Amino acid sequence: MISKNTQRIFLSLFFFLSGFSFSTWASRIPTIKMAFDFNDAELGSILLAMPIGSLLGLPISGWLVSKYNSRVPLIIGFALNTFALALIGFSHNVVTLVIAVLLFSFTTRIYNISVNTQAISLQKFYERKIMGSFHGFWSTGGIFGILFSTLMLNWGISIQSHFIMVGAVALVLTVFSYKYLLKNDKAEKGNKIILGKPDPYIFYLGVVAFLSAICEGGMFDWSGIYFQQVLNVEIFTYGYLIFMTFMAASRFLSDKIIAVIGMPNTYIMSATCIVAGIAMAIIVPTFWTAMIGFSLVGFGTAAVIPMSYALAGASHKYSPGMAVSIIATYSITGMLLGPPLIGYLAHAFNLRVSFVIFGLCGLMLIPVSRMFFIHKKTLEAA
Repeated sequence: MISKNTQRIFLSLFFFLSGFSFSTWASRIPTIKMAFDFNDAELGSILLAMPIGSLLGLPISGWLVSKYNSRVPLIIGFALNTFALALIGFSHNVVTLVIAVLLFSFTTRIYNISVNTQAISLQKFYERKIMGSFHGFWSTGGIFGILFSTLMLNWGISIQSHFIMVGAVALVLTVFSYKYLLKNDKAEKGNKIILGKPDPYIFYLGVVAFLSAICEGGMFDWSGIYFQQVLNVEIFTYGYLIFMTFMAASRFLSDKIIAVIGMPNTYIMSATCIVAGIAMAIIVPTFWTAMIGFSLVGFGTAAVIPMSYALAGASHKYSPGMAVSIIATYSITGMLLGPPLIGYLAHAFNLRVSFVIFGLCGLMLIPVSRMFFIHKKTLEAA
């Protein structure tokens, strides 16, 4: 009998590996941009393959989680994801690159739904909230992924060797950890998407996740370009690193913050940090103001997605896996639509102007989250 704490440790490892893998891809986007000599708009078009791959994975990920225990699509999705990462590194033409990015996004969708379904199921065995800590491990994995990418850049290691190393280690750890994951968590009801008028409970959460994810996705993919082009910093991973560091710290603290000020105020605090951080970075574009600004954005975005997933798991209409799948559709779409949008705006105007989008999305978190909690209160009173 595997204890719940052991299951939590190995599930945390999957969150860590997920963050490490994603940041490995995101931190080398400037390398890909230079290798293919893309302009900002062309890079934005390549990044558009990410939301397409994610949307293709929507019906499949929901079906897999409803038909099997969540650890089955988790292990398969992550194994295929390591292959897709390596394929990106070995892409020598645009067609192969787009196919590789599509596969990477598609498999990311599969294991993201599965790993969050596992987290919601495991949460039921704990009295205190633990969702924030799982996403903290994702961000921590992202930090280590960036640090490793920085070392690879400093040592002149090719992107092919870099991605092969990360994929191989992740694959070995994935196979080893499979037996320690939660079993028999397949839900018996609420596994089908109900077509028609959107459920307001899920819709408001989805919009909140979408707005936050635009900020996250844009920072993942464009923070390095911002430091490279706007600030002229040679080691362009600094911005991404500070963003991920404060995101990780905030996620480990988020469960305690929520316990003190509550979820409604945590959403407002998150929005305020995002707006303030973006304003600092674009109004005064110097190295240290950008570092402080990016750290505020990381702190602000950190709690939004974990809170939204946790609230989605309490839906009375859908099972936890299906609810997370629907919310993840919003969040992943926002995360992956943000980068191409920034690319097109940067090409039309400039990169500093395009970052205003993040501030606007952060600001909109306040009214949308308020509408969600008003609706939630109405449901509870009924």
